[in-house]
Amino acid sequence: MASSIEVGGSWSTNEDIALCQSWVNISHDPITGNEMKFHHMWSKIHGEFCQRSGSIRTEMALSSRWKLLNKELGKWRNALTKAKANIQSGQNLTDEMVQAQMWFGAMGQGKKSFVHFQCWEIVKDCSRFKIIPTGPPVVMNETPLHDSTSTDSPLDSPMETESPFVPRPPRPIGRKAAKAKRGATSSNDCVQLLEQIAKSATLRIERDLKRDEMDKAREEAYALQQQMAQEKYIEDREMKIMAMDTSHMSPETKAYWKLRRRDVMRKKLFNDDGPSNTDWLNDENH
Repeated sequence: MASSIEVGGSWSTNEDIALCQSWVNISHDPITGNEMKFHHMWSKIHGEFCQRSGSIRTEMALSSRWKLLNKELGKWRNALTKAKANIQSGQNLTDEMVQAQMWFGAMGQGKKSFVHFQCWEIVKDCSRFKIIPTGPPVVMNETPLHDSTSTDSPLDSPMETESPFVPRPPRPIGRKAAKAKRGATSSNDCVQLLEQIAKSATLRIERDLKRDEMDKAREEAYALQQQMAQEKYIEDREMKIMAMDTSHMSPETKAYWKLRRRDVMRKKLFNDDGPSNTDWLNDENH
């Protein structure tokens, strides 16, 4: 049995699988599945889930998680149905899955791609998720090979053996078949529309990425320009400090500019922006 998982943590794939297995076993029980009340059903699902997974998640947590899985699995069933209806001759299962993922992402309201394939294998045969083919039915020619009133012996009806057989005209297509045919045409139009939407979305994303890159490059260039300007301003200020003529100044002013010069020298020598407090720099000979 798996180790217990903390309540409220993210759901693992094994937990999702255990939940789907428990839901199928309890809700589709041939004896009691249709007669159980909602709260009683989830109580039994919770018990089987805990036994399968070893998890200590609450019954409410299971119900909330199943709402999300049920929504995703239902979307995937619809996407597969559309993909199967539009799959062309010569295409394989991979083409069908790619097209189904496109339909799944185009439906919105959730994740852009389907990932719960192991859960799907568990529930796909349930009535809620079973895929029903939507293609037009094949209309067979129901003309009999022989008239029901004729016999196999030419002696019983000699005139029929001499008369050529005139086949019945084919039956006109019915309303349901005509509606299904229109649905197939409409489905192809939807596929083309989805392809156009996907292409437009791709172009828009590429355009946005290029614009973001250009904006980032401009911001970096501006920041570099500002940094260079700041460094030049500091350099010019330090040059003025070092070139300051203090011969005509009072002793206090001379002392001030002397300290400023020491700060500049220390910054150049030690890469230090702090105030001057180095003993050797306070020597009158420096």
